[in-house]
Amino acid sequence: MAAPPTAFGRFTDQLFSRIPRADQRRWAEVYVQGLLTTPGKKTVRRMAAAVTDSDSAAQALHQFINASPWEWEPIQTALMRWVERQTWPQSWTIAPVVIPKRGGQSCGVHRRFIPQTGRTVNCQIGIGSFLSSETEDLPVAWSMLLPEEWSDSALRRRARIPGDPTTPTEAVMELINGLSPRRSHRPMPVVTDLVGYVDTCALIHGLVERAHDFVIAVPDNLLLQPGSHLAARQCAEGTPIRAAQFLAERTGPAQHATGLVYLPRTQTRPGLQRTYRLFERRADKGRPGGLWLTNMTNRPFDELLTLVDGLATTHATIGRLERDFGLRDFEGRSYPGWHHHMTLASAAYTYDRLATHRAQELDRPYLRIAA
Repeated sequence: MAAPPTAFGRFTDQLFSRIPRADQRRWAEVYVQGLLTTPGKKTVRRMAAAVTDSDSAAQALHQFINASPWEWEPIQTALMRWVERQTWPQSWTIAPVVIPKRGGQSCGVHRRFIPQTGRTVNCQIGIGSFLSSETEDLPVAWSMLLPEEWSDSALRRRARIPGDPTTPTEAVMELINGLSPRRSHRPMPVVTDLVGYVDTCALIHGLVERAHDFVIAVPDNLLLQPGSHLAARQCAEGTPIRAAQFLAERTGPAQHATGLVYLPRTQTRPGLQRTYRLFERRADKGRPGGLWLTNMTNRPFDELLTLVDGLATTHATIGRLERDFGLRDFEGRSYPGWHHHMTLASAAYTYDRLATHRAQELDRPYLRIAA
């Protein structure tokens, strides 16, 4: 009689049932187990040696990640559904990840100034979506931002990038299209700081079009009109004012400046005019600062600050993904390979975090897989 499946086996069965071939499903399980159990850098060779006894495993695993044509989107959707069943998420967090690279051959690699480090680096930019609860931020899907130079058809063919070129904002909106719009009866807001990566006005419009509540970071120089857009219908609009200037002499709860604003008509698509709340979050004790805009104008101010402060947990999650789950360790150059790796790294991290907190329900997979 066959042994009953382990919790890890049940987890991988649910995720990888969308992969059509049995051998590919097996290598997906091997890859996740390698990310969970291999110490240090997560190269394909080291992971294969850690979890199998096969001399050919490294080559097969490399082929599976870099060349096999399996689709990653269904795996991400299955992971999202699994997390929703295991936790009670309260918001979606969208966050960028800077992945340093040597040379210029990897998909999407380019030189970019990173404000957080004050340096220009050769890198890829990944954008992750995280299901965020009071205690956890769990990654479930990824997109890669491709700079303008990667619109070149030869580069795209070489890296196996599908479809037509997209702007960074369009890439982020494609990621947001995959988010579950509701958890039970209550919508989950989107929280993100993508200043310097995407066009802020286009991001606002995209979120409004998709009926998402949101709290997003905005640049100091974003042009806004003070007051309610409904009140503005009764009189001529004045001169737009920069966001930082608008808040300069305003105070609010706990001395955080805040006020109602709307986008100038020249920056708003027809039918998308809304009133927003602009507020300042002053950085302290590791919590993110800056200027923030939300369409949840009736939410208590403390709730808005809590959503912003949750980004600190997301950044900590990204750090753990980089240190312990091989987020930066993908060795290939292709667009599909990068998404395969990022998807399986998310699966490994999510399983590990839930196993840690629910040891009575989930057992961690530390057995070698037979060749």
